[in-house]
Amino acid sequence: MARPIKETPTLRGEEARLFEQRLSHPHTISSVEVREAHDAYNRVMSIAKFVF
Repeated sequence: MARPIKETPTLRGEEARLFEQRLSHPHTISSVEVREAHDAYNRVMSIAKFVF
């Protein structure tokens, strides 16, 4: 039987301010990073033994 999921703690103070700042100014990803992630995904899927 699964354990109950605990409540997520509320962010307060400096942690809340930093979270909101990072959320409103997302980190941009270069096309090189996107291509590398796509290549990594393709390598994993080429050796995967399961079917979607």
